Amino acid sequence: MGKKAQDRPVSGSTTPAPARDMLQVATLAGGCFWCLEAVFDELKGVESVESGYSGGTVPNPSYSRVCDGDTGHAEAIQVHFDPSVLSYADLLRVFFAIHDPTTLNRQGADVGTQYRSAIFYHDPGQKKTAEQIVQEMNAAGIWDNPIVTEVAPFDKFYMAEDYHQEYFVNNRFQPYCQFVIAPKVSKFRKEFVERLKK
Repeated sequence: MGKKAQDRPVSGSTTPAPARDMLQVATLAGGCFWCLEAVFDELKGVESVESGYSGGTVPNPSYSRVCDGDTGHAEAIQVHFDPSVLSYADLLRVFFAIHDPTTLNRQGADVGTQYRSAIFYHDPGQKKTAEQIVQEMNAAGIWDNPIVTEVAPFDKFYMAEDYHQEYFVNNRFQPYCQFVIAPKVSKFRKEFVERLKK
């Protein structure tokens, strides 16, 4: 399992990381959690990212059970971020840029409710912002089809098994990393160069 947020300095920064109580939390699902984690790890203002499961009904689910699609969970990430550097709205704009929010229960070849697009809001402010960003994205006409991202109240987040944490960093030459995750990270770096950690 990765270090806790307060123990993780921003890459290449000599500025101390903000105290844990200064951070906010976002819980997002958008296909494979390895892909989301790899992108958000590089986003300026993000202090830590954890891969896990959210939105289901079965306590302490395992990866194999979630993959079977019978627990109700989505593969998700929990992002601890500094709102003085990165607003929740801008974090969601990145989220929508790195996955297809118009395909119900699938991302590419990954199919099932565990791969659904979802925003699990932690408070009324996050709910309002999420709904506004969905409206903004639909109005922009970026996709041919409407957004189907679920906007639902956060309940629980279960950390995934240790080997899922920092999967892209630790398995760069694995075929899924090379052919699925790496192109998403590359796209993110090009589109959000000003938001990359230095």
